[in-house]
Amino acid sequence: MRRPSILLSAALLTAALASPAVAGNGPAHDDFGRATLTGFASLPAETFVPGSEPSGALIGEGPVNGVAAPFAHQPVQGFSGVVDRHDGTFDVLSDNGYGNKANSADYLLRVHRIEPDVRTGKVRVLGGFDLSDPYRKVPFGLTRADRKLTGADFDVESIVRVADGTYWMGDEFGPFLLHFDAKGRLLQAPVALDGVQAPENPYLGGAQPTIGSSKGFEGLVRSVDGRRLYPLLEGTVTGDTPGDLRFSEFDLRERAYTGKRFVYRLESTANAIGDAVAVDRHRFLVIERDGGQGDDAKFKRIYLADTRDRDHDGVMDKTLVADLLDIANPKGLGGFGETFRFPFTTIEDVVLLDDRTLAVLNDNNFPFSTGRTPGKADDNEFITIRLTDRLHADRRAFR
Repeated sequence: MRRPSILLSAALLTAALASPAVAGNGPAHDDFGRATLTGFASLPAETFVPGSEPSGALIGEGPVNGVAAPFAHQPVQGFSGVVDRHDGTFDVLSDNGYGNKANSADYLLRVHRIEPDVRTGKVRVLGGFDLSDPYRKVPFGLTRADRKLTGADFDVESIVRVADGTYWMGDEFGPFLLHFDAKGRLLQAPVALDGVQAPENPYLGGAQPTIGSSKGFEGLVRSVDGRRLYPLLEGTVTGDTPGDLRFSEFDLRERAYTGKRFVYRLESTANAIGDAVAVDRHRFLVIERDGGQGDDAKFKRIYLADTRDRDHDGVMDKTLVADLLDIANPKGLGGFGETFRFPFTTIEDVVLLDDRTLAVLNDNNFPFSTGRTPGKADDNEFITIRLTDRLHADRRAFR
């Protein structure tokens, strides 16, 4: 039975899916207006996987932002990627654990199944699966003998599900593309990107990294035709123009990079991207944000980036579609005022629900981020926002 969840209008969704596949007749290049909050739900920071192993022994003595540490179980935290299952539930990807390779060896990488309900304002965790390498596809040493993957092995930050039900994920330590089956078992060796190596790359061998720590594949896009992936780096590769990020093309049939890539240019070299999703064959929604939180958060935006480059400067064109620090909230959803802010350090999930509605989630960096209330560990929040204009998305973007 389908459970009530984010309560999308059936008529609205049907209209979105009936929209023609459009290439080139999207909105004008002028920015969109002020987005409106249409749904809010949250998962408490101190939510743990029942019956799971202890975790957090390496983060230091607690309490941390009011949370006792270490933890008796694995926290449900750090949503760094999202997949819409189209039944009112979502797969969400937890990242490497506690922020770096050194302190995350006891954090098990995991995909959680969640059900947000904006009527109650709550998010239910329905289950999930750990990531593992039982077929011994990883050619370098892992933390655990049982080959369950941990935050000291990979820093998974992005996820897509493809037509055969398997998952591809983007990692920051390589950076690598990782291919898992529906139960989280790795299906092939990690796929590297030529010329790009992070400081944590196991093959670095004393050479200089070409990208900064935690600047690997923060975004991963599945093309609307399902034939390609587009991993988006969070940081600039050595030798590239500062603030320019590589958006590379990966062929799923050949299981190889095609050599084709685009350039996404940050509004400031101090910014970072958080996630990306395809709208049609040329256009992508991209979260771009600063590193501030709470009152210090100044820049949290979603852009519509276009590969057709009308300026012929080699950089994707950008249209602002939503300012996440200035969202209209006329109904006072979530108990907030008429202006809703999403003021988190890391906002790392966006999914297209219909032609004018997006779901956006934060990575709460449990227990470290305090964007909502100073001194209090952030919850995982799930919001839906309505844009002022249609995206004119390809119908396949909703699959």
